[in-house]
Amino acid sequence: MSGWSSHEIERELPRLRGYARALTRDAVAADDLVQEALLRAYERASTYRPERSLRSWLLSILHNLFIDHKRREGSEQRRNARLSLLSEGLVAHGGQEQAVFLREIAARFEALPEEHRAVISLISVQGLSYHEAATTLGVPVGTVMSRLHRARAALREPQAAEAARLHVVGGKDAS
Repeated sequence: MSGWSSHEIERELPRLRGYARALTRDAVAADDLVQEALLRAYERASTYRPERSLRSWLLSILHNLFIDHKRREGSEQRRNARLSLLSEGLVAHGGQEQAVFLREIAARFEALPEEHRAVISLISVQGLSYHEAATTLGVPVGTVMSRLHRARAALREPQAAEAARLHVVGGKDAS
């Protein structure tokens, strides 16, 4: 089995979270990264050597996962850019309002973190179930549900942010 206890892992959580936040600069992404690192540590417990520091082993797993995510993100962005260039001439343009709306949606989608774009794509576009998406991404179903919820909220958020910036003179604000 493993050469460490759950209590030892719990002691390392603040350090793991701190390092993950330093890498991601985002508390939610950091928590996802820590969760994934702990899952990876559990899955690969047989590779842990008791003579090695548990902290450095866990931080190494976390760091490697972060690097893997960044590489995938860069690759995905390059693929999306190529796809966008290829599809420009294939789309029949509707009215001006529809074109503006579609550009806004595309921009919001592109601004999402890679893991959110992946979940939306797998579930909403590819039609996978939560379980199938979790298996595809190698994460728990709860993580898929959480990412999907945050991604949908982020796609809606620019409208809320725009409304918050507007101030009706002589009337009442919605907030």
